[in-house]
Amino acid sequence: MNQGTEDVIKVMIVDDHVLYRAGVRTALSIKKDIQVIAEADNGLHLMNMLKGGIAPDVILLDIQMPVMDGITTLPEVKKLYPQIKIIMLTLLDDQSMVTRLMELGANSYLVKTSDAETIYDAIKTCYKQEFYFNTLTNKALLNNLRQKNTPQVRLPQEDAQLTEKEITVLRLMCEEKSTREIAEAVELSPRTIEAIRDRLKTKTGTKSTAGLIMFAVRNKLLKEDL
Repeated sequence: MNQGTEDVIKVMIVDDHVLYRAGVRTALSIKKDIQVIAEADNGLHLMNMLKGGIAPDVILLDIQMPVMDGITTLPEVKKLYPQIKIIMLTLLDDQSMVTRLMELGANSYLVKTSDAETIYDAIKTCYKQEFYFNTLTNKALLNNLRQKNTPQVRLPQEDAQLTEKEITVLRLMCEEKSTREIAEAVELSPRTIEAIRDRLKTKTGTKSTAGLIMFAVRNKLLKEDL
């Protein structure tokens, strides 16, 4: 086993702006666990490269491109290459677009003004945990679920019995509090909060923070002023 390259994440950048691609490539080049293996300037170009044997772990995919845009490309890639994680890039902070893209299979959604560390974190998190959720995606998912009487997301254990402490932690998570902030609010250690979060996932049958937020909304566990 080649230990040095075992955990290197192969990334592809798909954007019609050459300078943006160059900027992201340069920013990621200093990360030893990231390797930018290819670039494309539209969705058709991407599809041809994938069919030609290019095999990225994560694709940074711009939404607005000529010939074949990101919205059209996303479901095509997911259908043919479901193992590839896709992070959508856009100039717009658009919550309705977030929910649409997540429903189409996007693993994250970033505005193109995101700094290099945010892009790096998103790539790493999507690769290891499938999804990267940030303030924008969490708010969009929450608002989308609140507007629907019958959310499409199936939650396997809707009758999960949670303790008052677990509900309090879950509510604070929905307020986008950090682990440290939650720990201070309920007077527990950050490690204990992490344990409660893991227990919440087990009890509710969810796998991510977004799944827990959806569970809270579906089961009306949020405070009215959230």
